[in-house]
Amino acid sequence: MRDEVSHSWDIQSRIITKTASEALKEKEGICYSKCNLLAALLRAEGIPTGFCYQRLILGDTIDTGYCIHALNAVYIKSEEKWIRLDARGNKEGVQADFSLKKEKLAFPVNPTQGEVDYATIYTKPRKETMDVLSQHEDCLDMYLHYLPTEL
Repeated sequence: MRDEVSHSWDIQSRIITKTASEALKEKEGICYSKCNLLAALLRAEGIPTGFCYQRLILGDTIDTGYCIHALNAVYIKSEEKWIRLDARGNKEGVQADFSLKKEKLAFPVNPTQGEVDYATIYTKPRKETMDVLSQHEDCLDMYLHYLPTEL
């Protein structure tokens, strides 16, 4: 799912998917909809799954602003712990592989640059992330100008 469902920004798509079924049908979405799909798939298999977030610099420098990035967390009973995983998808410079031993997320957080790794694991997606998907019609415009910047 991570690599078979494209990240909308990577393919420069204007389509906005919101729900798990929309992301699956269109085979694309930003991190918010990809997290919805991954949660639905994991939960269908009986794997406890939640939603968690990071505040990241949107581009390469602070002047590009910030955005909220969505992740999932799964409870691994044999390890007796929650492990975060990133549905974003790999590309050059972004490698997020699931590991029981060492967390491998798409983006490391740099607190000195104002980035935040939010510790809470939510049972459902945050309203801010779902609202932005519902309120816009052009994914590229939404991604550049309207993503939530903090929780």
